[in-house]
Amino acid sequence: MKFTDGYWLMRPGVTARYAAEVADVRTGEDRMTLYAPVKHVRGRGDTLNSPLLTVECWSPAEGVIGVRTTHHAGSVRGGPEFALPGAEQGSGKVRRDGDVVELCAGELTLRVDTSRPWQLEFRVGDRVLTSVGERGTGFVTDADGRHHMLGQLSLGVGELVYGLGERFTPFVRNGQVVDIWQADGGTSSEQAYKNVPFHLTNRGYGVFVNHPGKVGYEVGSESVGQVQFSVEDQSLEYFVVHGPSPKAILERYTALTGRPALPPAWALGLWLTTSFTTEYDEATVNRFVGGMAERGIPLSVFHFDCFWMRGYQWSDFRWDPDTFPDPAGMLARLKEQGLRICLWINPYIAQKSELFAEGMREGHLVRRPDGSVWQWDLWQPGMALVDFTNPAATAWYTDKLRALLDVGVDCFKTDFGERIPTDVVWHDGSDPERMHNYYTQLYNRAVFELLREERGDGEALLFARSATAGGQQYPVHWGGDCESHFNAMAESLRGGLSLGLSGFGFWSHDIGGFEGTPTPAVFKRWTQFGLLSSHSRLHGSKSYRVPWEFGDEAVEVTREFTLLKHRLAPYLQRAAQQAHATGVPVMRAMVLEFPDDPAAAKLDRQYLLGDDLLVAPVFTEDGTVEYYVPEGVWTNVLTGDQVTGPRWVREQHGFHTLPLLARPDSVIPLGADDQRPVSAWAEGVELRVHAFADGAERTVLIPRSDGPGESARFHLRRTGDRIRVTTDSPHAWQVRIGGPDGALHVSPAGTREAELPYSA
Repeated sequence: MKFTDGYWLMRPGVTARYAAEVADVRTGEDRMTLYAPVKHVRGRGDTLNSPLLTVECWSPAEGVIGVRTTHHAGSVRGGPEFALPGAEQGSGKVRRDGDVVELCAGELTLRVDTSRPWQLEFRVGDRVLTSVGERGTGFVTDADGRHHMLGQLSLGVGELVYGLGERFTPFVRNGQVVDIWQADGGTSSEQAYKNVPFHLTNRGYGVFVNHPGKVGYEVGSESVGQVQFSVEDQSLEYFVVHGPSPKAILERYTALTGRPALPPAWALGLWLTTSFTTEYDEATVNRFVGGMAERGIPLSVFHFDCFWMRGYQWSDFRWDPDTFPDPAGMLARLKEQGLRICLWINPYIAQKSELFAEGMREGHLVRRPDGSVWQWDLWQPGMALVDFTNPAATAWYTDKLRALLDVGVDCFKTDFGERIPTDVVWHDGSDPERMHNYYTQLYNRAVFELLREERGDGEALLFARSATAGGQQYPVHWGGDCESHFNAMAESLRGGLSLGLSGFGFWSHDIGGFEGTPTPAVFKRWTQFGLLSSHSRLHGSKSYRVPWEFGDEAVEVTREFTLLKHRLAPYLQRAAQQAHATGVPVMRAMVLEFPDDPAAAKLDRQYLLGDDLLVAPVFTEDGTVEYYVPEGVWTNVLTGDQVTGPRWVREQHGFHTLPLLARPDSVIPLGADDQRPVSAWAEGVELRVHAFADGAERTVLIPRSDGPGESARFHLRRTGDRIRVTTDSPHAWQVRIGGPDGALHVSPAGTREAELPYSA
């Protein structure tokens, strides 16, 4: 929110008070509290009739420093609060030398000189990462009498800001106004389904504003040299997270707020849905599933969208008997074909549903201050909202889902959760403004924990649309409602890369777009992109997304890239394990992998898939694509062609290829089985070696398919024109040098080491 009118003036009706100096400081072993008047104190009289801000500083973890500024501490503040599972007591250490007091947390230090005007400096060694200056700590009252706490952190020359959730506006946030406020606004507006009050910069740090309600950001957009964040409250808390690398920042941030669970490996395969408002019944489903099989396109998951239930009655969790008279039998028949089943749900109860009266009677629905059930007619007539702050309501809701799991459902698409009213009363007394963003956390957590309870660790999986900070713990998330054209495809990718820089490890999108019907060219290009994403789902609104609707070549492209993704499954599962262990996403913005390359700083039309694969989707009708290649020799996995960077490349690709480049000195493990995402990956694995320099070496882990850990390990080292491979695998394995037509060397089962000729 903007408060100033240019540099000199305030906006009409706005009054601001900023910390001016340190009047007193109290130190403990691991924390310090600063008392900051809002004017310079020259005598005793200056201590009267004027606010005094309390600024508490501490460290919840190594490399992280928290700052909490409070005006009036006696205000009543209801929940909810973000959980911080990684926070620990006593992580920091305070030291004082005369007027200078410092709080140290690993390499990160907060330095305050109490003899000078107000300034907080966050330092690493002698370098200031960012600082809080004369207008950086304070409170503001606006023309309506609302009280806002604000913070400002300086931006250096050339400093770029990323993150703040899944946002579809320009990838670099500088110059933007961002409100952290859940909204169902599609992918072509400034609104976002996944609002996360966390940003990072290219200067080695990130900032998490620990407030679940509305946070207003001015990212170099009010004061152009500052990131400002404000909340309507009496207190503001934020954490500065040191890296120094972007990956290290994400590791520390997700250690604090929660790491992503590891999704099951079967979810890596292709998902197909009924689409939204299309006509479908069991015959339609069988036609889709059979059509994919006849065309040699393996399916992993079939998803039933909204109308598996009766119209006007969402969500009552009862199959429409006219459309699906034998749901248990149908699911059994689908599962006999090796399919997993996903069902669409939302947290709303329509008045026509039998569950409405039951929920109202039992107190499971959100109420207005007068005690009536909150209702409106948007989306579902007379719909109400399940009150997940009530444990009994949560149990009631999840028990309905449990019955569906009992007949063969494997996972749920947890749609909606954004348009949460603020004129309501919550069961646990939560503040309605703070609950607006946080509701999705309760909703997704309830469903995820049910799945974990019923299916076990490593088998729980959502397909969720809304989220906030900490929501990364409950994967997978998809990008919401987009149009069906190249611009929408590009804006979807921007959103996914932004979400990855906000702590989320897994992300998907509607292949072909949701609204409208894609052209065959858009469908084929989006299919390539979708099957080179962490999770891949064909889905639409008013039209089907089966590939034969878009021509024979669309069928070929879908088949080729589905089989490719299956072969990449051990590589992708290893990237998934990394996301689970470290918080580094599977799909990585180029700045995350190449923070020291200035050309990578603003790239938002390409990404790294895992450690070693560069993907540049094609966004043009004629197949022209421009992309940037970092330093070294990169090899196209599909063609074997090589490109040497650093430089920009302009190419034209038919629908069977795109820039999919292996990193220099990389080894990509390819599974032998291209018919399913889960197989015995170590058996017959092909190690694809790319542009291995003399002296290069790499250790490749073949992951387990049923959770964390590895099933085999290979070590490769090149010396001159020979490459030596050692392994603990008892299975047969292969090494291929270069692209798909490179020299292939086959080692039989039991071969624990081999020395092979290297020819690029």
